[in-house]
Amino acid sequence: LMKHFYSSSVSEDLGCRRGEFSRKHYGSVELLISSDADGAIQRAGRFRVENGSSGENTDYTPGTWHRTDVHLENPEYHTRWYLKYFLGKVHQNYIGTDAEKNPFFLSVVLSDENNQRVPQYHSILWRKTGTQKICLPYSPTKTLSVKSILSAMSLDKFEKSPREIFNPEIQKDLLVLEEQEGSVNFKFGVLYAKDGQLTDDDMFSNETGSESFQRFLHLLGDTITLKGWTGYRGGLDTKNDTTGTCSIYTVFQGHEIMFHVSTMLPYSRDNKQQVERKRHIGNDIVTIIFQEGEESSPAFKPSMIRSHFTHIFALVRYNKLNNSYRLKIFSEESVPLFGPPLPSPPVFTNHQEFRDFVLVKLINGEKATLETPTFSQKRQRTLDMLIRSLYQDLMPDLHKVNNMLNRRSFSDVLPESPKSTRKREEARQAEFVRLGQALKLKTTVKGDATANLATTSFCKKEPWESQSFCSNFPHEVVCADSWGKSLLVSTDAGILLIDEGQPSVQVFDKTLQIKQMHVLEALNLLIARIDKGKDSRLLVFRLSAVQKDVETKQIIRSKYDCRENKLERTKGCHLYAINTHHGSELRIVVAIRNKLLLVTKKYNPCDSLTSNSLLSSSESPVEEFQYIREICLSDPPVVMTLVDGPTEDSDNMICVAYRHQFDLVNESTGECYRLHHVETNKVNFVTAIDVYEDGEAGLLLCYNYVCQYRKVYPFNGGSPLIQPSAYDFHFSWNQVPYAVVCAFPYILAFTTDSIEIRLVVNGNLVHTAVVPELQLVASRSDIYFKATAAVSGSSDSSSKEMSSRSSPQTPTAYEMPECPLSSLEGEVPCKNLYKIPLSNLVGRSIERPLKSPLAPKVITTTTSSGVAALPVTHSLSLSRMEIKEIASRTRKELLGLLDEPIPKTESAQKQKKVPRRQSDPRQGAVRSTSSDRIISSSFESYSEGHHLSTSSDPSTLANREESSPSSYPFQLISLYDEDIIDLK
Repeated sequence: LMKHFYSSSVSEDLGCRRGEFSRKHYGSVELLISSDADGAIQRAGRFRVENGSSGENTDYTPGTWHRTDVHLENPEYHTRWYLKYFLGKVHQNYIGTDAEKNPFFLSVVLSDENNQRVPQYHSILWRKTGTQKICLPYSPTKTLSVKSILSAMSLDKFEKSPREIFNPEIQKDLLVLEEQEGSVNFKFGVLYAKDGQLTDDDMFSNETGSESFQRFLHLLGDTITLKGWTGYRGGLDTKNDTTGTCSIYTVFQGHEIMFHVSTMLPYSRDNKQQVERKRHIGNDIVTIIFQEGEESSPAFKPSMIRSHFTHIFALVRYNKLNNSYRLKIFSEESVPLFGPPLPSPPVFTNHQEFRDFVLVKLINGEKATLETPTFSQKRQRTLDMLIRSLYQDLMPDLHKVNNMLNRRSFSDVLPESPKSTRKREEARQAEFVRLGQALKLKTTVKGDATANLATTSFCKKEPWESQSFCSNFPHEVVCADSWGKSLLVSTDAGILLIDEGQPSVQVFDKTLQIKQMHVLEALNLLIARIDKGKDSRLLVFRLSAVQKDVETKQIIRSKYDCRENKLERTKGCHLYAINTHHGSELRIVVAIRNKLLLVTKKYNPCDSLTSNSLLSSSESPVEEFQYIREICLSDPPVVMTLVDGPTEDSDNMICVAYRHQFDLVNESTGECYRLHHVETNKVNFVTAIDVYEDGEAGLLLCYNYVCQYRKVYPFNGGSPLIQPSAYDFHFSWNQVPYAVVCAFPYILAFTTDSIEIRLVVNGNLVHTAVVPELQLVASRSDIYFKATAAVSGSSDSSSKEMSSRSSPQTPTAYEMPECPLSSLEGEVPCKNLYKIPLSNLVGRSIERPLKSPLAPKVITTTTSSGVAALPVTHSLSLSRMEIKEIASRTRKELLGLLDEPIPKTESAQKQKKVPRRQSDPRQGAVRSTSSDRIISSSFESYSEGHHLSTSSDPSTLANREESSPSSYPFQLISLYDEDIIDLK
C-alpha cells in the first residue's frame, strides 16, 4: 500500500492537478453545405459543431467531459450592477470627456449591503466602447477620489474633468444605458422537422407535430393563451391572435422565455414559404430543431435554413427505445465559445436534467452571440448615440452648479456647509433615493429584471462549495502547502501540521520563518525559502525525516538545526519557482536580486520515497541537487513561472515579470524575449500560470484587473514564436486579485474580501461571493483559505440554538440585519480555515489515494463498492503521454466501479419526486416551471436544516447524508439579490 501511495502521487502532473484545458470540448469549426434533391449546392456556411462525441469511440483521458457543471454565464444578478447596487441607494454620478473628446459617465456607490456586511465601492464607467465595472475595497482612513477610480479603469487623461450630476432623473437614463447590455428575457424558435425533410420550406409547412414533439414542448414549458397575456410576449400578438392562439412559455432562473413554436404560429395553405412563421423564427438568434427519424436518416444542417439572423441551432432527437434525448449544437463561426460543453456522448435519459442543460446552453449562446461583430457594432453605435445625447442635455445645467460640491471625496456624503445647505442636500438625497426605489420596483414589475432569487441555489451543490477544515485558527498564516490530506502551514508561531478534526502538531519552532514552500510527496522533498533580505536561504528537507519527527514526537527543530539543509549559493534569494511536471527531473529557479540560479535534481530510482521511508539514509538531500547555470536579468523579477518545452531538452523557458513587462527567458541560453508589455502607468503583477492546451504550452498572465492568455508556440531554432494569434484572449476581473488559481474549467480570483469565479475558455463570470477578511492559504492541490466567521462566544448549546434558527448570514431580504457581524450580541469574529476540494472543481478526473502524515496508516480512496483504488505503476521517469495513459486507465476502472447502481439518499429522492405544477389556464396568470417549481419545498427543507443535493456522485451523496448541516459551512449560494455565504 505504501508503494501504491507514493507512486500514484505522480499525479502532480498539471492535467491531473488542475484538470484539462482544451477548447476541443466546445466543438470544432466545419464547412457545412446543403444541396437540393438534384445534388446542386444551395447554401454553405462555417459553423462550430458540438457533438460531444470526441470520447465515444476512444479511450478516456483525464478531464474528459462526462459530467459537466451547468451554469448560467455572466448571470444578470451578478452583472446588472446599477439595478442591484445603485438604484434606491445614495450614490454619486459623474460626467466628463476623455482626451479624444468622447463623453463618459461614472457612477460610484459605497455599499455594505452584500452578505457579511463588507463595505465596498462599486464603480461603473459608461463609454461608447462598452461598460467597465470594478469593485474597490473600502478603507475608513483613506479617501477615494474620482480620478483615482478612473485611473484604475485606465482613464487618466481628460478633455474635461468629471463633474457630479445632482439631478435624480439621471438614474432613469443610466438604467437605460445598462439595459443596452442585453435583455434579461429571451425568445427562442422551435422548428419541427419530419424524417427526411431537408429544406426550410418543408419544415415550416408542418401543420402539427408528433406525440414525441408534444412531450418535448411540455418539457420545455407551459402552454399559455396569448390573448390577454400580461407576461413577456417575445414579439407575439397578445390582443388579436394574429400570431396564433397559444404558445409555450416558461420562467427559468429568473428569466422569462417565450418559445416561437412553428406548429403554433399561423399556417397558410396558399403561401408555401410560410412567411408569417419565418418572420418570427427566422429572426430568433437561437432556434431549436426537433427532428424525427433514426440516427441513420439524413441529418439537419444549419445551411438548410435561410436566415441571416439565426446564429445558433440546437438539434434535438428523441429515442423511443430508451426514452432519451440527444443534443447537437451548431454555432456560427464568429460566436465566442460558450458553455456548458456537451457530455460525451450527448445523450440525456433524465429529462429534467436535459431541460435544464438545454435552457442554460441556449441562454449562454444568445449572450455569446451578442458579442459577435454583427451585434456588438450595433450595440456600440446605440450606446454612443445615447451617451452623446445625454451629454448634450446635461452640460448646460452643470455649469450652474456650485463647483465646490464637485470636489468632495466619496467618504464625505455631505460637504462641510451651513445648516441650511445641509438640509437642502438631505432633501435632495431623499428624493434621489425615492426615485431610485420607484425605478427599481417598476423595472422588476415590468419583467425587465431577473428574479432576485436564484431558484436552484438551495438544492444544487456547486463545485466551489467549501468545507470547514479548521475552526478558530488563531495564528497569522504566511504560506502553506498540502501534504496528503493535511496542511503544512507556516505561521507566526512556527510551522504547524494541521489535519482535519485533529489538533495541530508543531513541526518547526518560530525561529524558522518560512516565506514560501513546496511539499513534493513524489520526490520525498520539502523545499522552503526562509527569512528575508540578505539572510534568506533555500532549504531542502526529506519528507520522511520530517514525518519521522512528527510521529516519534522528538524535539521540535529550530532554525539552527537546519544548517545542513541549506542549498548552496542561494543566500539572499527573494523568490523561487519549480517546474509543474517533474517526471524526468526537478528544476528549481532561484531569484537573487536580478540573477536567476538554475538548480536541478536528477531522478534516481534508489532515491525513491519508498526506500527512504523504510531505510534511514544518512545522505543529505542537499547533495542530490546540482547547480547548472546563472542567468542575469535587467531587473529583479516580481513573478516567476517555469514553462516546460515540448521536448524538455534545451527548450524549457522561464517567464518573469518586472517593470511593465512579461518576458520569456530560455533556460539553456539565457536569451530573453518580450512576451507582453503592460500599457498602464501602475502595474500590480499577480501571477503567471503555465497551462498546456492539448499539450502545447501557454501562459495566463495576470496583472491589475486583467487576465491575458498567450500561447507559446513550439520552439523554432531555439527561439519561441511569440506573436498575436487567434488563440490568445483576455478578460477583466471586477476587483484586483492578489492570487489567481486555475482549476479547469474554472479560474478563481482571490481578493481581500471576495472570490470571483470565471470560466477559463471565455472569461465569463459564473459566481462572485463576498468573503470577509479572505486570505488564500494554499492551492497546489485542494484550495485552502482563511476567512472571518461569526461564531457564538458561549457554550455548545447556544451554538446549536443559533444553527437551528435562521442564520444571520442567510436571512430573507426583509430580515437583513442592519448591524455588522462583529457587533452582533454574543458573537465575536474568529478566523477559520476552509477547503474547496479540487476534485469537485475539475470533475474528479483522477482519484488518487492520499496519506496524512499524522495518520499511522495509508488512507486509500474507496469507491461505492468498497474496493480500493487500483495501483498505478511507478512512473516518475515516464513521459507525459505515458502518465496520461496510466491516468486514463485508472479513470476507466474507477468509472466502471462508480457506474454501479447505488441506493439514492432520502434527500435526493425527495428532490427527484418534486411534482410538476400544472399551468394555470387563466389568462395573465404567472407561470413557473422546472427548477423554479421547487422553491417552496426547498425553503421548507432548508429551514429544517436539511440540504438537498443533485449530485450524481455516490461518494458525494453519501457524505452529504452522513454529515451534519454544518459540514458544509461555507456555501457560495445566492439568495434574493445578495450573494449569501453561510459561515456557521
